[in-house]
Amino acid sequence: MRNKPPYALSSVDHALQLAALLQQEGPLRVTDAAERLGVAVSTAHRLLAMLVYRDFAEQGADRRYRPGKVLRPAETTGAPVALLREVGLPELRTLVERTRESANLVVPAGAEVRFVATAESPQILRVGDRVGCSLPAHQASGGKAILAALPPSDVTALYDGDAGIDLPRLRRELALVRKRGFAVNDQLTETGLTAIGVAVRRADGSPLAAVSLAMPTARFDRDMVPAWVSAISAAVTRIQAALEHPA
Repeated sequence: MRNKPPYALSSVDHALQLAALLQQEGPLRVTDAAERLGVAVSTAHRLLAMLVYRDFAEQGADRRYRPGKVLRPAETTGAPVALLREVGLPELRTLVERTRESANLVVPAGAEVRFVATAESPQILRVGDRVGCSLPAHQASGGKAILAALPPSDVTALYDGDAGIDLPRLRRELALVRKRGFAVNDQLTETGLTAIGVAVRRADGSPLAAVSLAMPTARFDRDMVPAWVSAISAAVTRIQAALEHPA
């Protein structure tokens, strides 16, 4: 299980976060970068200037920053990331208050899911912030919840020809996820990490994103699963309502 290093360099961390944001979400203004990192505008400007110097970013005529030639294009997502983050973060924080475990919001990006918002557990032993990270959709709890909500033909098209995927087995697992209404990732992506995910759906029922609750495997208790799923589902319901009727 990955956790933040005890002697983390904040400037390096900020620069890496900015590089990930540019690659995965596109153009940023200096003020946008400052807000996302929680730093002064002058600090964000210096960080972006260094990324430009090292070809991780470039500035366009509109003064916004874009990925530089060092960053390979990432798979794009059709999800409204900014709106999802705006309506999702308060619900993730409420979910953390109810469960004392870390909560995440993920969106699909090809055969992966991308973490776009995290609310961390207050406990010392916890799953850390995953914003900017991507995981295989067929392994992550949120990814499996999203795949289970897709038409089977879409799943086949996504993985057909991938020698690393046992498609019949994946179909059986997704059928179970559909029946239960939630998915579990038990140490598939990281040793010592277990997560539960529920899909966030559009008004037509198609999957848009997913909310997951992640915890150290040592704290995972099968008897608590119904309560955890109930808490996640409540957060998902409120997010869906907010997306249908934005303020």
